[in-house]
Formats: sequence, C-alpha cells, structure tokens
Amino acid sequence: MDRTTDRTIGAAHCPPAPTDREPGTARDRIPGTRPRRLVRGDRVAVIAPSGPIDQDRLTAGTALLQSWGLTVQPGAHLLDHHPDHGYLAGTDAARAADFRRAWLDPTVAAVICARGGYGIQRMVDLIDWDELRTAPPKVLVGFSDVTVLHNAVHQRLGLPTLYGPMAASATFLDDRATADHLRRTLFEPHTTRVLTSPTATPLLPGRAEGVTAGGCAALLATDLGTPTARPSYAGTILLLEDVNEHPYQLDRTLTQLLRSGVLAGVAGVTLGSWEGCGPIDRVRRVMLDRLAPLGVPVIWELGFGHGPTSLTVPLGVRALLDADAGTLTLDAPALAEPPAE
Repeated sequence: MDRTTDRTIGAAHCPPAPTDREPGTARDRIPGTRPRRLVRGDRVAVIAPSGPIDQDRLTAGTALLQSWGLTVQPGAHLLDHHPDHGYLAGTDAARAADFRRAWLDPTVAAVICARGGYGIQRMVDLIDWDELRTAPPKVLVGFSDVTVLHNAVHQRLGLPTLYGPMAASATFLDDRATADHLRRTLFEPHTTRVLTSPTATPLLPGRAEGVTAGGCAALLATDLGTPTARPSYAGTILLLEDVNEHPYQLDRTLTQLLRSGVLAGVAGVTLGSWEGCGPIDRVRRVMLDRLAPLGVPVIWELGFGHGPTSLTVPLGVRALLDADAGTLTLDAPALAEPPAE
C-alpha cells in the first residue's frame, strides 16, 4: 500500500502518544485542565524572556492590549539589557525571575512575551517548576524563541499555550488581522476553533487527529535532549515554521529531528510561514523530501509564525487536521469559560 496516499484517522502509522513518562518531565495536571479565557479588566504580565525590547514598539503594544480592556503589568526587568551580551534582555536570572513572578501572581491571567530573539534556553532551567505548579492555570502567549517555553510549560505543567504574536512584535503592531485573531483567541476562543488561511493547501493529502505541538523548527531541533524538551511527538499534530533559514539549513533541521527519533509516530504536520527562507518553491521541495517518508498528511502554509500576517495557534489541544481542506479544527476552545459567579 502506498503510505503517501493512505492518510486517514486511525491509520497504523499514527500510533497514540506514549503513556509512560520519564520521571520529572510531563507531570500533567488533571486531564483537560485549561486556562480560562480573558475578560475585560483582566491583568496581563508582559515580560522579555529572550532579546532586548524596543521602547517605542513596547509602548504601542501596551496601548493595543489596553484598548482591549486589559491592565498591563510590565515585568520588573522588561527593559533591561544584559551587561555583556547585547542580544539578551537582562541577565538570565532576571529574565527567569520576571517569568516566575508573573506566573505566581494570582492577579495575573496571562503572561505575554514581548518578543523573541534568543535567550530562553539560557534561563529555562533556572525556573522552579514545582513551585509554578502550585499556581492556577494561566495563558502563555509567544512564538519563535518562546517555542522552548511552550515545551517547558507543557512538559512541566501540562497546560495548553498559545503560539501567537507578541506585544512588541511587528505583526502584532502592523497587521490588524493578526492582532484581532489573538484578541478573539483570548476573549472569544469559540470563534477561533477552525484555523485556515488563503495559502493553506495540501502538501500531502489526508486527515489526522492528535494533540497540537511544535513551533519554530530550529528551536525544536536545538532543544533536543534538554530537561524541558518534549521526548516524543508521537500522536501529535506537529506545527513547524521558521524564519531566515536557507533551504539547506531547513533540511539540516528536519533531518536532525528525523534522525533523533522524536518524529516517529507523528500523526500529521501543519506548516506555517517561511519568511526569509529563500525561494518558496525550494523550501516546499525540502519539506516534501523530508516529510513525505513520515507517511502522514501535511498542510502547506497554514499562516502562522513569522509571516506578515499570522494566526494564533493553540499548542497542547486536540485537533483534526484536514490537509485537503487546508484546515486545523480544535476539538474544543483552547481556553475555558470563567467559573460562574
């Protein structure tokens, strides 16, 4: 049988995710636990876990969040610069402390990263995840370098997160559709259960279901083997996107993921944007070459990641991938309704 055409839900090449977990990794909460959706008047923390922040962009992003009826609480070290490394927003300890304070603050409903860059891998192991597990579930928003933090929150806290635009990122400030999709995902998550875009087409046809996972491809590869990395993507709908990586670099990244074995048993793949990655037909050929042997359905360019317009995609939620229709449909809204008063 040709595995490239037999891509249906429940096929033998889509085994369920492993049930036995390594000690100290995915210590999940009660299954189905979700952060609640936001309401006007909520307080959100804005932090800089990676690179330094542009003050003007931060001011504009803060104003946009406030226009949604949110109160913005800036991290104590939000505008810090590392004394030796200009690509970092403050010291590792300071960035970790801002994340810790925001997560443990009972008045904070969501933690929104200001930008990506590089730096989370330097600070994520400074976080006491046992301590953070005592806090109520809350929303984490970010993309790019924040991929590492998404994986850590899933592995250590067992919570879904939002792979979406950040408070000082260009797409959030410059593209109304990007900002509005994040707003609706935060406040009206029932309206964003079906994810699609004009560019979403089947790279490899078929349908599959699983739990969404992934993020920036290069970060997934460089995070392999670390304490907070996901040990397997079996049974997941894997999301992949990247920026400013030449086709041969994308090939190297995907080959590393394949050779490591973490993609064995993946249920399906949803690809996002490849901004600055060279001629798009060459990128497409790399994806087809590297992903076709998995024998699973693949959506080409769903419209999330580093592109000029970007969807907010929940990670850690069950979803149905329909490559032929170019859709990713969540089984349920990513965020729960607030408790009745």
